[in-house]
Amino acid sequence: MSKKRSLIALVALLAFTVAGCSTMNMAGSSSHSSSPVTDRILARGELRVGMSGNQPPFNMRNRAGELIGMDVDLARGLASTMGVEAKLVIMPFKELLPALDKGEIDVVLSGMTMTSERNLKVAFAGPYFISGKAALTKSSSLAAANDPKDINKPVRMAVLAGSTSELFAQRELPEVELISVGDYDGAIQKVLNDEVDAMIADYPITILALYQHPNVGLATTISKFSFEPIGVALSSDAHLLTNVVQNYFKLLEGTGTLELLRALWFENDAWVGELP
Repeated sequence: MSKKRSLIALVALLAFTVAGCSTMNMAGSSSHSSSPVTDRILARGELRVGMSGNQPPFNMRNRAGELIGMDVDLARGLASTMGVEAKLVIMPFKELLPALDKGEIDVVLSGMTMTSERNLKVAFAGPYFISGKAALTKSSSLAAANDPKDINKPVRMAVLAGSTSELFAQRELPEVELISVGDYDGAIQKVLNDEVDAMIADYPITILALYQHPNVGLATTISKFSFEPIGVALSSDAHLLTNVVQNYFKLLEGTGTLELLRALWFENDAWVGELP
């Protein structure tokens, strides 16, 4: 992370922490809560945050192997307000919710869409970002699409396995041959190598792929194909922790910190030069 961006984010998060710690810092309380999930976090002094580690600019690794991104900043800020350390647990995206269900992680903070299907299984706090589906392609005709029906044709498209992009494509693009991949880097590479005609992904991912791979003929659809709120997934029985995270976002929004973080990661491509 550049020194300037790192300093801005740090100052903002520290300002929020100081403003909110009197009401949200839980580690210093004399007795534990009635919530077993929160008790577990406070007892070990560590908030285990699950993320894929390959969803730029939500979360990714720089050349030094360090995790950076909006999710990373949010996770560390959340842990700080609770008076504990943030332990970032990296695993494939499709394994995040099963790991949450098993108690292997405390929250999922990984650019995850708050779908109705997921809400039947886990709780969500947020949203902290609004996204939508789009196509990354070398095809000018596919890039000109304004509606899913415009790209519903016999072509090959890559999607992230277990993601809402895969579900969206299965539902809206029955004529398309879908190729499931384990991460976005692999999907983008398939587009670059002409192994697929396009990649279906969240709109910010397609935009930032253009930053990462300039002058190679990539394009993305102008219109988003869906409305998708991004939030933090929590165990269905973690009622107190869900309340803590929701209030964390309210304070970030109220202090302008959330707007700042969105601008740092989604309106600025300076971080692209830090990637491998």
